[in-house]
Amino acid sequence: MSWLEIRDVSVAYGVVRALDGVSLSVAEGEIVALVGSNCAGKSTLMKAIMGVVRPARGSITFAGASLGGLAVEEVVRRGVVLVPEGRGILGSLTVRENLRLGAYQRRDARIGTDLDHVAARFPILRQRLGQRAGSLSGGEQQMLAIGRALMARPRLLLLDEPSLGLAPVIIASIFDIIASLARDGVTVLLVEQNAAEALRLAHRAYVLETGRVVLEGKASDLLRHERVREAYLGA
Repeated sequence: MSWLEIRDVSVAYGVVRALDGVSLSVAEGEIVALVGSNCAGKSTLMKAIMGVVRPARGSITFAGASLGGLAVEEVVRRGVVLVPEGRGILGSLTVRENLRLGAYQRRDARIGTDLDHVAARFPILRQRLGQRAGSLSGGEQQMLAIGRALMARPRLLLLDEPSLGLAPVIIASIFDIIASLARDGVTVLLVEQNAAEALRLAHRAYVLETGRVVLEGKASDLLRHERVREAYLGA
C-alpha cells in the first residue's frame, strides 16, 4: 500500500502551469527521489503536498486519507513534515529554540526526550544548543533544519534540496543522515538537483521536466538510464 499517493495533480501560477498531471507514490519505509532541473516543478509539488499551494486538479492522499484542502498545520499533525529549500531556520534564535519550534503543535510529555534524541543524532548541534542558529555553518544549519523537522515526529519527511550550497564532504554527511533516518523507519520523499547522489541513495525515483513526470522506476535503473545520464549526470 502506498503511504503517499499523488494522482493527476496540476498546479498553475496564473497562466503558467507548474505541474501538469503529475502522479507518483511513496510506500512506507521508502526513500523516493524526485530529480529534475530548475523550474521543473519539484518544489511546487512539495508545497502542494503541504497545502501551501492548492492544486487545480488531482488528489493527494497520505495513509489513506485525503490531504486536499487541509491547512499546513493539519498536514503536519497528520505526520507530513517539510524541510524547505533554504532551510528556513530562525537565525536570531538559539539551536535549542529552533529545535523546540519543530514541536510547536505537540502537547505531549516527550518533547524534552525527543530533543535529547535529536541532539544525540547530531552531536555538533548538541555542542551548540545555546548558540545562535545564524552563526552555524551551512551544513550545520541543514542538520538543524532536519533536526527541527524530526521534533514534529514525522511519518513522512519531505526534503527539498538538502544539499544546496554545501561542500561535497558535507553533502556526503547529509546523505548519510538521510539514509540513517530511513533505517530508523522514517519515510522520505527527496527533491534534489544532485541527481547522482539522490539516485544512489533512493529506492525509487521520478524525473520531472516542465511539470510532468517523464521517467520513473528503480533508482539504480535510472542512474544508468541514458537520458538521465546525459541530462543530469554530465555523462
